[in-house]
Amino acid sequence: MKVFAGSSNPGLAREIVGYLGSELGRSVLERFNDGEIHFYIDENVRGADVFVIQSGSYPANAHLMELFLMIDAFKRASAERITAVIPYYAYARQDWKDRPRVPISARLVADLLETAGADRILTMDLHSPQIQGFFSIPVDNLTGVPVLARHVQHRKLDNLTVVSPDAGGVGRAKHFAKKLGANLAVIDKRRPSPNVARVFNVIGDVAGQNCILFDDMVDTAGTLCLAAEALKRSEAERVLACATHPVLSGKAVEKIEASPLEEVIVSNSIPLNDGSRSSAKITTLSVAELFGEAIRRINEGSSVSSLFE
Repeated sequence: MKVFAGSSNPGLAREIVGYLGSELGRSVLERFNDGEIHFYIDENVRGADVFVIQSGSYPANAHLMELFLMIDAFKRASAERITAVIPYYAYARQDWKDRPRVPISARLVADLLETAGADRILTMDLHSPQIQGFFSIPVDNLTGVPVLARHVQHRKLDNLTVVSPDAGGVGRAKHFAKKLGANLAVIDKRRPSPNVARVFNVIGDVAGQNCILFDDMVDTAGTLCLAAEALKRSEAERVLACATHPVLSGKAVEKIEASPLEEVIVSNSIPLNDGSRSSAKITTLSVAELFGEAIRRINEGSSVSSLFE
């Protein structure tokens, strides 16, 4: 087994190989003056079981291109099997045609990964689980729920209610609520007419409850913060949020700081920028052990199904 990493999340990659008791493989990843990527492997990988760690985080296009070139290099260097380890799968939100004449970008990324030479995909909390069906190779879709739930349990909060910020995320929130033994509520958001701000209604009794908004990612944090305000108007006691992927684009951190949210708990599937790291409201949990154990089991040919729970 040999583990290599791109430039998207070196911290997580080092933690993963630390868990495995090994070191990152030797390679060189550079840029030509015009921005083109130059990559080469600096050790023998013939017949090796290769794992390439690379998130689709910002800048997503550059990091995806790195991943494609790395996979191609390992294929041409006669690696026995190549597993793309993608903690955050970019373009996952574009997984169907929500209007005419648009691409299905998540499917295109899947096709490119297979064309590059990936034999297996290891990822976590896909925005839509059905993206696994875009591949004709095995896909292991881990979940960050156990890591996030463990942190919440250590907080020892009573009267817990897990809240889905929209109808589309009810399945995820239900799984999280079951893990915590908590109640479930849903935010109903709608735009009553054009150019009128969305109205957020709470479906479920949250009065006096410690509420945890749960989603797969936090991007601009607009919906999350408005949902927190709606919960407070419904007399929720405290409002926290959990999400696996901290995209945190634009003024997301400023919105979180100004919101009623007490804490936003995320994983390190995407490295936080300087502004996000400085926020006292954002707590980052490591998923290195989860990925490391999955890599070890895939290499040994043992079951990884228990890691999906």
